[in-house]
Amino acid sequence: MSAAALRNIAIIAHVDHGKTTLVDQLFRQSGTFRDNQRIEERAMDSNDLEKERGITILAKCTSVEWNGTRINIVDTPGHADFGGEVERILSMVDGVILLVDSSEGAMPQTKFVTGKALALGLKPIVVVNKIDRPDGRAQEVLDEVFDLFVSLDANDEQLEFPVLYASGRNGYASEDENAREGTLEPLFERIVSHVPAPSADIDGPFKFLVTLLDRDNFLGRILTGLVASGSIKVNAPIHALDADGNVVETGRASKLMAFRGLDRVPVDEARAGDIISIAGLTEATVANTICDPAVTEPLHAQPIDPPTLSMRFSVNDSPMAGREGSKVTSRMIRDRLEREAESNVAIRVTESADKDSFEVAGRGELQLGVLIETMRREGFELGISRPRVLFRTDEDGKRTEPYETVVIDVDEEYSGTVVEKMATRKAEMTDMRPSGGGKTRITFSAPSRGLIGYHGEFLSDTRGTGIMNRLFEKYGPYKGAIEGRANGVLISNGTGEAVGYALNALEDRGVLFVRPQDKIYEGMIIGENAKPDDLEVNPMKSKQLTNFRSTGKDDAIRLTPPRIMTLEQAIAYIDDDEMVEVTPKSIRLRKAILDPNERKKASRKKEAA
Repeated sequence: MSAAALRNIAIIAHVDHGKTTLVDQLFRQSGTFRDNQRIEERAMDSNDLEKERGITILAKCTSVEWNGTRINIVDTPGHADFGGEVERILSMVDGVILLVDSSEGAMPQTKFVTGKALALGLKPIVVVNKIDRPDGRAQEVLDEVFDLFVSLDANDEQLEFPVLYASGRNGYASEDENAREGTLEPLFERIVSHVPAPSADIDGPFKFLVTLLDRDNFLGRILTGLVASGSIKVNAPIHALDADGNVVETGRASKLMAFRGLDRVPVDEARAGDIISIAGLTEATVANTICDPAVTEPLHAQPIDPPTLSMRFSVNDSPMAGREGSKVTSRMIRDRLEREAESNVAIRVTESADKDSFEVAGRGELQLGVLIETMRREGFELGISRPRVLFRTDEDGKRTEPYETVVIDVDEEYSGTVVEKMATRKAEMTDMRPSGGGKTRITFSAPSRGLIGYHGEFLSDTRGTGIMNRLFEKYGPYKGAIEGRANGVLISNGTGEAVGYALNALEDRGVLFVRPQDKIYEGMIIGENAKPDDLEVNPMKSKQLTNFRSTGKDDAIRLTPPRIMTLEQAIAYIDDDEMVEVTPKSIRLRKAILDPNERKKASRKKEAA
């Protein structure tokens, strides 16, 4: 197929604005799926975690054919935590569809990806989705989008964007905002007429920029990207260049694959403008240029925003280590993290001096939480430290830290609580306005440090009705100490099984995290103390039996259900001297130093320092 009959586009949208559902409908209406073919909803979200959380984590390529034009579509993640994927993907496409919810409007993550797209000169098509929502406000949303483009320095051509009103779920799009039926044909037509064909140099030498990296058990490393110039046939000699033009490795293109619907199919030849995958190289990675051996100049690769947060992943050294997982050694953990860092350039892994732990730096709690959850499902056991932000030093030698823009939509009655809580976390309010329906939209500039662990508290404060969106803003001046957790914890002073009688007596001390018969060990955190200090307790104490018989029956023990934390809640909850023990079956909180005497020594040393 010639480059003139090709269109490469990315779909940009905030989380839950419906982009993956829209792609499903594009598949159906282009004939990619047969009418009677049973497919899963949100077919592009193929990863288990994506299906459970309803978010897109991994960027994916797909392709549909409409009236003789092949449209390559890239479904991009909406979370800024997965921005490492987004930046590279946009260098593969010639246009973007910006999908915005007719009620929620332009949101922070939309701003993040749109800013990247406009800076690359891509021309957007704006689709106002969920037009059939009863609380839709299409014209206001369009005004917001226009203001957003202006604030992102869009040029005149980008500001004259075409607009379509659509319902991805019901499969129609129209230029009339009152339309409530039809097909997606107007969207297909707009893609073909508005998005330019790839500006590809078909006669030049073969050049290809790697934007995504996968692994396949049979083919090894699979490198995906856009053919920038020339053409390539199977088994042609190639080499990989890094950003400075140094040769990384030399080899052959043992297999070429193109995207057809949801599948990757082998092809004999690929030409400029095609989005393809190449197998056959063992060391080339993301941002490398794969090219003809005669080429010495690499293609320009988009720079990637730096990691802002790190956690320590260590070998699980608790008394229960190795009971639930099959992958427990530091070598297995190292290999898995190195494999992750290889394909996910937003993650950086460094090994500690003792070789038993690894510092993993990434974009945010969500990104690292997804990595830990994926590893535990693969059978790993890990000890995870509290997240900490990565500080820097500016030209004057002053300490700087990462800041985030936080946009909060909340019912008016809870706005006072939110403003107060954010102020204690050293956040500055930059904007506050009513957003309709009795809700207020508040914007803050906050140090990332202060936001660690706040999301769960925020949901409690707003009775689950608040929506919080975060976006990396800048590195700014260090804001000083921020208050940590107000309460201490209840720590088990022995190893065994929790007993209902003992837990019943401990309920007055605070909130429990364990049930009767749960296995516990010395140094494990079994609850939250009602007071600020840590307290060592005995959750295994059983009732003393005597020969005396009472006339009345023993009081039945009625325990309050314990607080069971998710992985993200546990990571956000722990303090600097605590860890989360993660296994395929359990999430336990513990002190980093289990022995109480050693713990006291360490705390005295810290106070002296």
